[in-house]
Amino acid sequence: MIRFGLRLAVAGGREAVTRLVVVALAVGLGVGLLLATLSGINAVNTQDARYAWFNPGVQTTPVNPTDAVNPMWWLARPDFFDGQEIGRVDLAATGPVSPIPPGITQVPGPGQYYASPKLSELLASTPATELADRFPGHQIGTIGPAALPAPNSLVIIIGRTPTEMSRLPGAFEISRMQTAIDAPRAEGFKLVLAVVAAALLFPVLIFIGTAARLVATRREQRFAAMRLVGATPGQISKMSAAESTAAATIGTAIGFGAFLLTRHWLAGIPFTGVPFFPSDLSLNLADILLVALGVPAAAAITSRLALRRVQISPLGVSRRVTPRPPRAYRLIPVAVGILELAYFDGRRPHTTNGQVVAFLSGMLVVMAGLVVAGPWLTMVGSRLVAIRSRRPATLIAARRLADNPSAGFRSVSGLVLALFVATVAVSTITTIVANRGTNRSGNSATVMSMMYPPSGRNAPTSVPGSVTAALRATDGVRSTVTVHNNPDQPPPDAAPPTVVQRRGGGAGRGLPEITGTDLPGLVSCADLTRTPSLGRCAPGASVAYVDPTFQIPSAATQNQPSSKITWPTAPESVAQLNQLPLLSLSVVTDGSKSALEHTRTVLETAYPTSQQPPATDDDFSVDASNTLTSWQQLANVAILTSLVVAGCSLAVSVAGGLAERKRPFSLLRLSGAPLALLRRVVTLETAVPLLAVAVVAIGVGFLAANLFLRAQLQYTVRPPGIAYYATVAAGLVACLGIVAATMPMLRRMTGPETARNE
Repeated sequence: MIRFGLRLAVAGGREAVTRLVVVALAVGLGVGLLLATLSGINAVNTQDARYAWFNPGVQTTPVNPTDAVNPMWWLARPDFFDGQEIGRVDLAATGPVSPIPPGITQVPGPGQYYASPKLSELLASTPATELADRFPGHQIGTIGPAALPAPNSLVIIIGRTPTEMSRLPGAFEISRMQTAIDAPRAEGFKLVLAVVAAALLFPVLIFIGTAARLVATRREQRFAAMRLVGATPGQISKMSAAESTAAATIGTAIGFGAFLLTRHWLAGIPFTGVPFFPSDLSLNLADILLVALGVPAAAAITSRLALRRVQISPLGVSRRVTPRPPRAYRLIPVAVGILELAYFDGRRPHTTNGQVVAFLSGMLVVMAGLVVAGPWLTMVGSRLVAIRSRRPATLIAARRLADNPSAGFRSVSGLVLALFVATVAVSTITTIVANRGTNRSGNSATVMSMMYPPSGRNAPTSVPGSVTAALRATDGVRSTVTVHNNPDQPPPDAAPPTVVQRRGGGAGRGLPEITGTDLPGLVSCADLTRTPSLGRCAPGASVAYVDPTFQIPSAATQNQPSSKITWPTAPESVAQLNQLPLLSLSVVTDGSKSALEHTRTVLETAYPTSQQPPATDDDFSVDASNTLTSWQQLANVAILTSLVVAGCSLAVSVAGGLAERKRPFSLLRLSGAPLALLRRVVTLETAVPLLAVAVVAIGVGFLAANLFLRAQLQYTVRPPGIAYYATVAAGLVACLGIVAATMPMLRRMTGPETARNE
């Protein structure tokens, strides 16, 4: 029977071969997307592992105390260049068996460093005064991929002496490198990734199932005829499984081939904010077996379920009755998923894995619930359309949908899930960006460096003349502002400075004003007068209290520009100010790349033990911006991929439905129905279930996103921008465009010869 079933797959002439090819290509596309999703998950985990060695923790001890491991001095800190973050690691071995960072063959000695390939290119192409002069010594090698999160990562490992390292603030000794298990890259990233992966897998699995059911009605008729001539149910099952498995196996092979051919291209897509190495997009044995065996097995099971009427009776196909209408209890899974998400509002699990299980399961239940509830919603929508129908096309489409709403919804189920995914992704990212995306509001042309800690009583009282001369000789540098230590500074755990809101008139209406003496720095008002972008003093003041970054850590002022802040007056005189230890130095430039980078290099060279690297306001927020970009890229991938998969699923479903109904449509044409009427029927059969369920899917998406945000981040969902509504409109228009693309098939398949030959 298996051999006979394989012969049937191609024995029907051109139609059978075409059916086999179409099913194989459709399954191949779905398998390719499935493999890309699974390999993407593995790639993100691999990328996460490569971040771990940057963060080895504190004062670690050897795993085995009997091992002779020499500690290594370690300090990882950021540096910046042209809006990009450089991962800088200073280290010093204390013996011959100190741990070695990944990606290099030996610990660099004093005056030596390793650089990543991308940073090596920048060092070679950028003037030394803007970049290379920051790093002591010379380059002795290139950091390998094992230590680089991405091909374009900027990383440098600098060797120093133990004595030098002991003087660097924040440096400590380590005895081993960190692993990915010990330090995941970012809190919540695995949770976001898990939800995105589920959002991608659901439409892909639905698409594979749709492809496996292609022209199921025609196969039912053929197998029913075999039952009439004596074939047993077991023989029918074997032949059906063989035919479906053959097409799915060919499609699976096509999908593996397509994935391998496009892997290098996929690796270059920065859907986490940075590209991958091609080798990161890998498949483990479990992934390969799951897809290679699971897809053909699922196709066989789907085929078996599709032929259940033939198994009951050989006349089961011709003796069709109206299926039992779906009931309202189909809404229960959606309600269960929403209740599960609502349960964790205020009860969020403390571990990342616990959060993944809690929120991912809730999202999966909601998505499955939408699929289960779809036929009932389609039936309700079709009945409403039938009540208000005034034209034959509307009535035919509504009655057919009411007769078999499951078949009508099946064609648009992928698009409905895509709309749910788009709603959750866009509203979640929009809310996160609204709450985290604008935390700083200073001058991006000003380079600031915290050279000494606020309690550093042994710091010098002035900037060396050589540093001042180097800054003045830099093209684009306009002025400098030195901040001195406040002798009455508060303890580290003191409350933040008090902020009051002006209520007076004039130019100062509504601008923040600082009160209190708990700011850590003091500045000359003459310097502020020359640099109005950093704020201003009260009238008549000569010295003012300031924050070293010229920002106020208060929610009331975080979005206010520094130039609008009036700093409180300090009692010290200028002469007393000049006797106080230095705290920080800010250099105002014209904003050009050359001026910014040259200034950075001068400050880093002059103050190698600086508490904070020279950076602009934009640099301070680069890490948060990268995280938001990563989440935005993941959301975009989920939206675009799910829409593409849903569109393919719709095309396959509509084309398959036309093939199954070509005889009824041809009879309608013979009875006088114009072709335009049939086109309207096909369009309405797609539009009604899509619109009926899409409204519910979008509403449930906003609700699910709000519950997730409240439980995970204590945010309330923000309405998305115009881009979301444009995406939804584009998806609906694309849906109608896909249906319109199948209309030429309707003319060819419903001619008089079809009714005669059938």
